[in-house]
Amino acid sequence: MDIGKKLKQVRKARGLSQRELAARAGLTNGTISLIEQNKTSPSVASLKSLLDAIPMSIAEFFTTIEESGSAKYFYRADEFTEIAPLGDAGGVSLRQLGNAMTHTLQLLDETYPKGADTGPELLCHAGEEAGIVISGQIEITVENQVRVLGPGEGYLFDSRLPHRFRNPGDVPCKVISACTPPTF
Repeated sequence: MDIGKKLKQVRKARGLSQRELAARAGLTNGTISLIEQNKTSPSVASLKSLLDAIPMSIAEFFTTIEESGSAKYFYRADEFTEIAPLGDAGGVSLRQLGNAMTHTLQLLDETYPKGADTGPELLCHAGEEAGIVISGQIEITVENQVRVLGPGEGYLFDSRLPHRFRNPGDVPCKVISACTPPTF
């Protein structure tokens, strides 16, 4: 997906100038311009801030059109929607199962390379979030609590609380997570 082109389309469809979107998101209009020209890629947290300013969820931004006429229940690995990395091959990979906008649950297959994180800004969005670490380690900050989780360990919290994910380990971390409603 062309993140810059999609952001520009959404911004214009909502009648926002780059300057107005930048002010709402707490970024510079130069940053918006660079993102729209695909000269820089936003972190997951920065994209979330931009979309919150529109307002639009990440799930909605990356909505894929599922075949109409018959329900789709099964997905091959190549049918997941990649909502990250955002042009950064060394960054966090978030792969969404199906079209979260047509369901009340968003399911993600997450991969955090060594040292990767969701960005310096803490994330906040409506809903609840839960996940289980499959391999590696993930450091999760929720409000003022920080914990490093390993394989078989999990988390569950109110997503309105400020939170962040970071891989402090030497190997990639794999997490399967869910968010309900799909507001991420």
